Amino acid sequence: MQNNILIVEDDMAIREMMAFSLRREGFDTFKAASGHEALEQLNQVHPDLIVVDWGLPDMSGIDLIDMIRRDDVIKEVPIIMLTARAEENDKVKGLERGADDYLTKPASMLELMARIRAHLRRSKGFELNHKLEFQGIVMDAGAHEVMIDGEALNLSLTEFKLLKLFLQNPNKLLAREHILNHIWGRNTFVEDRTVDVHILRLRKALKAHRKDKWIQTVRGVGYKLAS
Repeated sequence: MQNNILIVEDDMAIREMMAFSLRREGFDTFKAASGHEALEQLNQVHPDLIVVDWGLPDMSGIDLIDMIRRDDVIKEVPIIMLTARAEENDKVKGLERGADDYLTKPASMLELMARIRAHLRRSKGFELNHKLEFQGIVMDAGAHEVMIDGEALNLSLTEFKLLKLFLQNPNKLLAREHILNHIWGRNTFVEDRTVDVHILRLRKALKAHRKDKWIQTVRGVGYKLAS
């Protein structure tokens, strides 16, 4: 599967050069010339990595990173800041405010590609090696497997995503809106009832192993995984 890279850069020549270089290396690219355009893109796609310029026309790249890091759906996406600001204080500020890496212009495309690949390896590697467990339910996200007391559990992709969200947030109330945003995306028109239907399906799959009781309904609000 190809990785999606969002490029947020107001200089068209730099933006197009980066997009061309990334596509040539096998990446899918999405482009934005401003912070608000980037936010619109993020309503449509979930990138695997974002490259952000500091000096955007409508907001600073730092402010955009702040917004991304506060969003539960995309806050873990790796971000590389690519900017002409080369002062040490600027680099420290960028990293402290949420950038994972900081490159100054003019940057070598070879170095940018190397850093992109390094961050993608780390982010994917964490997911592949990370197992989630709760009350005998064990999920291996990388292998896309769920085991319950040693027996395999067959789930649809949506049910798998739902269970993963619960396992990542044990004993935490998840509002229907949060679940909708995380599973279907923030700009998708899906009714709250859709969440309820998929929760019922997930419970049915878990019931065969007597684990359905762990998914509890909080009336009028949402659901939580709790013992």
